[in-house]
Amino acid sequence: MAHNHEHQHSHAIESLNKAFIIGIVLNLSFVLIEFGAGFYYDSLGLLSDAGHNLGDVASLFLALLAFRLARVKASPKYTYGYKKSTVLVSLLNAVILLIAVGAILIESLEKIKNPRPVEGSAIAWVAGIGVFINAFTAMLFMKNKEKDLNIKGAYLHMAADALVSVGVLASGMIISGTGWYIIDPIIGITVAIVILISTWNLLHESVRLSLDGVPVNISSKDIKELISDIAEVKSIHHMHIWALSTTENAMTAHIVVSNLDMMEELKLQIKERLKDAGICHVTLEFETEQVSCESNYCI
Repeated sequence: MAHNHEHQHSHAIESLNKAFIIGIVLNLSFVLIEFGAGFYYDSLGLLSDAGHNLGDVASLFLALLAFRLARVKASPKYTYGYKKSTVLVSLLNAVILLIAVGAILIESLEKIKNPRPVEGSAIAWVAGIGVFINAFTAMLFMKNKEKDLNIKGAYLHMAADALVSVGVLASGMIISGTGWYIIDPIIGITVAIVILISTWNLLHESVRLSLDGVPVNISSKDIKELISDIAEVKSIHHMHIWALSTTENAMTAHIVVSNLDMMEELKLQIKERLKDAGICHVTLEFETEQVSCESNYCI
């Protein structure tokens, strides 16, 4: 059973690794096509979007780097390995998404103030390619997006890009048929707002984990109750819960028990309950009511 679980875990890691590589190659190819089309048609819109997509390629590369660093073994200097890099990269990706939103808004407002003719048909066919590539890349990460903030960040980047490309495709078709150039910035602003809303949770979770806050899917109150339900446990204090990475959580706590002779049995019971709750790295200190640091020497 353990061997089978280990095989499944290894297969999942390999699949995600391939998803990142495929995503990087596909999107980098599209960036080159879009830059080429932008220079050929002298389209500032296409060149701007190519620059934005290049930022997403960088984000995918960073996520892949963090994904691999998280699996580097611990060392005497880095006793947790490089697991925390996954949190830092997810925060960086959220910031990159917000910068992209700002760039789209600035460009859109500039187009409203100074409308200029654009090649609608050229924009439409390049955006059509973008919709396919970005949507396909987003689907690569859809299954695991709730398991890891970096995968969620990669998914949001690609889904946002697909949305941008749909907007650009729609504006290109409308402009080609009607000549209404004002549609381009209006769709740009709408897309930017949608991306901002979808990015907010990623930013909030990333900042929280960067500050060693309790992960959003874990409740300190519920964890305390989970341990307190054990008859031999009298109280809990100095409880700290934080994220080692975007997928692994840790906890330390002082447990006051009625009988220290049962310490090993209680330790196994508590750790098993915490593992089911999503906390795998646990350090516990056991005390009696007579010699509890909470009432004696701990501040």
